[in-house]
Amino acid sequence: MDSDGTHDARGTHANPVPRPAGPPEVPPRPTAAPGVPPRPDGSAFLTWLRAPRPETPPGVWRFGHRPRPEEEPELIPARQLVSGAVIAFLVGWLIWSLLWNGYLGGWWLLPLYAMIPDSWAQPHSIASVVVVYAYYVLIALVIMIGVGRLGRWSEIWRRYGPPAWRQTAPRAERPPAPEQDPAEWPQLRAAGAADAAERLATEARAGLMRDVDHARIVRAWQGVRTGRHTLAAFTGAVLKDGAAACLHPSGERDLPARLARHDLVTGQVRLGTTADDPRNPYAYRGAGLGLGPDLLGTSLLAVGPAGSGKTGTVVRPLAESLCLHALAGRAAVVVVGAAGTGLGPVDAYDVVVRIGNSESVYDLDLYGGTSDPDEAAAVLAEALVGDLADPHPGSDSRRSTTVLAQLLGPFRAVHGRFPSVPELRQLLDGTPGPLEELRTALQGSGQESLLRELDARERQLGHPGDVAAVLADRVALLDRPAFAGFFDTSGQSKPFSLKALDHPVRVRIDLPERGHADASRMLARLVLAQFTTSVAVREDRSLFACLVLDDATGVVTPEAVRGIQRLRSGNAGVVLTLRTLDDVPRPLRGPLLGSTGCRMALSGLTPWDGQDFAEVWGKEWTEARDVTDRQIIAETPAGKAVHMLRRVITGKAPTARAVTVRQVERERWSASELAHGVPPGHAVLSLTTVKGEHAPPLLVDLRG
Repeated sequence: MDSDGTHDARGTHANPVPRPAGPPEVPPRPTAAPGVPPRPDGSAFLTWLRAPRPETPPGVWRFGHRPRPEEEPELIPARQLVSGAVIAFLVGWLIWSLLWNGYLGGWWLLPLYAMIPDSWAQPHSIASVVVVYAYYVLIALVIMIGVGRLGRWSEIWRRYGPPAWRQTAPRAERPPAPEQDPAEWPQLRAAGAADAAERLATEARAGLMRDVDHARIVRAWQGVRTGRHTLAAFTGAVLKDGAAACLHPSGERDLPARLARHDLVTGQVRLGTTADDPRNPYAYRGAGLGLGPDLLGTSLLAVGPAGSGKTGTVVRPLAESLCLHALAGRAAVVVVGAAGTGLGPVDAYDVVVRIGNSESVYDLDLYGGTSDPDEAAAVLAEALVGDLADPHPGSDSRRSTTVLAQLLGPFRAVHGRFPSVPELRQLLDGTPGPLEELRTALQGSGQESLLRELDARERQLGHPGDVAAVLADRVALLDRPAFAGFFDTSGQSKPFSLKALDHPVRVRIDLPERGHADASRMLARLVLAQFTTSVAVREDRSLFACLVLDDATGVVTPEAVRGIQRLRSGNAGVVLTLRTLDDVPRPLRGPLLGSTGCRMALSGLTPWDGQDFAEVWGKEWTEARDVTDRQIIAETPAGKAVHMLRRVITGKAPTARAVTVRQVERERWSASELAHGVPPGHAVLSLTTVKGEHAPPLLVDLRG
């Protein structure tokens, strides 16, 4: 066994994804735990691996997290707490002084004399002295306990005493027992692979293992548990290569550089810190925000104006995390954005498609790698006319699919391939020459059913309701000199197909933003349509697939929303960013927000965008306190004199305060709060896991 569905994936597809020639000729370097300097003996890696990761609510960064209570405890102000404790101590001292000096009489000694025998009551006897002083101590303890409870001495002890010192002092963690130490690989030892476990443990202690290696080998071990690989093959690979076993097809064991904090044990990437704000649940306040495949599997929509941090604080860390998961054999990722938008270095990806750049090594398959004309027509129609409004003539994608299928089927039957962009444009324009050549070739092959398709297409040419003219105009956007070397169907280029998402591949697609905005939006729709179609028919759904679309302007269509809704069941998700919800047609805004489980509103949002978020987040019951001050009217001369004195001293009339507490239903975040109450660098984020767990809208500092 060479890998967990990585090396053995070569050549399993008609157009296999090109890979780098091999691993770089550099010695492996250990990866340190977050915030811990690297050490040559691997202690930093072991510290990272053994760190506590308790179960937390959705979205909480689990690495080293210390859980908090669900409800905020009632916190007494320090001044009030200390003054109350001092007053209670003085009261206790006064009571004891009065008892000791006999100012309260001797009644408190009656129980003592009633319990001891007469022989002990003799003066100056040892028994009487011991009993009397023991009784004094008992009375002093009773007084101390009473005033201690009254003055909340226990709270002062917890807040300012040794318990608080122990919390702030660094703790020396003891190494766990071997059967509970993840660095000793107890699951391998329990299954009879003790030699492999010992080899991995030795390399971890020697500093030769990193977090990606650990995650990759755990993934391979899961393949053994599920029956995809044999125990003997796994053990042989580990004994041969150690921490470098089951490598990714690229041969890489880490990314060239990391900007975010990652924890591959939990699969999370840290995006920021949940603000210590009263609007956040107490259990979330001050905790780190971590996202992983369990949340991205419900898809993420981030909305914020330019400069709000969508790319730098959201898209880039998520893309980096997914690339690490791909190196560990857990995920396949496709990152789409305009060229030069900072989506990571080229070396972090296996395939980089630079559409419109003549130096691009790879091409994009316009038809998604399928050989079915109907499927190719449906995906291409979604890309070409999916964004057109319903009143527009020819906007119905079903009619567009029919028109394209009437041409793609006969063309593929004759040529064994789909038409190139210029050929498809000629066929849609109804140019007589190509249609006649296609007809002649079909008649020679005797394919009557395809001839009927072509006859139907020719009858519809020129009719007022024919959508071919609209499709031809859209295809013309790709029939430009800048794209002359792209979308080739003759086999002369290296096309990338999203059918390769069965493998842990890392792909980046750069769109030609400048001068080709319409073409870029059309290509983004094409990639999204191919992604939702491809992940639905994957054989191995244990591999998480994710599409990261840096700018989804003009991409959201009715079919795209339906495709996003189906992704969760296929262990896949999308990450979409928008500058404003106005870039989405009004009828689709509600369905889009409803189909994504994670919704993020960044600072600088407009009030009308905030209104859409406020509606989808709904309302909650909260406690409202109404305080009213009523002036007190004195009826006696003494009362009037007192009120006059208070008015002279305070400058205000004496009042009586009335407090009314009631339960009301209010919006979790109003449109005004989202537009004006989110500080720069912050965002409001709601989360949903693939298991259905929810996290309410949280105010998050993306800079922390």
